[in-house]
Amino acid sequence: MTPAGTIPCELCAGAGGTVLWRDGRCRVVLVDEPGYPGFCRVIWNAHVREMTDLAVADRDHVMAIVFAVERALRAELAPEKVNLASLGNMTPHVHWHVIPRHTDDPHFPSPVWAAAQRPPARPAPHDLAARLAAAIARAVGHVDGS
Repeated sequence: MTPAGTIPCELCAGAGGTVLWRDGRCRVVLVDEPGYPGFCRVIWNAHVREMTDLAVADRDHVMAIVFAVERALRAELAPEKVNLASLGNMTPHVHWHVIPRHTDDPHFPSPVWAAAQRPPARPAPHDLAARLAAAIARAVGHVDGS
């Protein structure tokens, strides 16, 4: 929870997207971002502002999940590149963006936060959430040794 008298944290108040996977420490959500099918976030469940506020084991865990999501996105979507970012300036809650990039996405090769170079051209497949949920579960299983 956010401290009394501050603006509520949107990642504490809601899921932050369509939940694809979760455990007791973090969750993976699919973000509805036109032109970016497969745009995911790995979100720490508790309100924590910075990665260094987490215990070392928790930092290792969240990064293992970030890398598992990257592997799943690469396997399912074959992007040109995957961008990983943890900013938190607008939402100071530990979360990582895991963004599959394609040469026809609105901003490629620039960052997704730059000026768009073209309109969104790649619609999300109808079964994307289910496919990614299964791929992430498999990838996380490899992290956990399952």
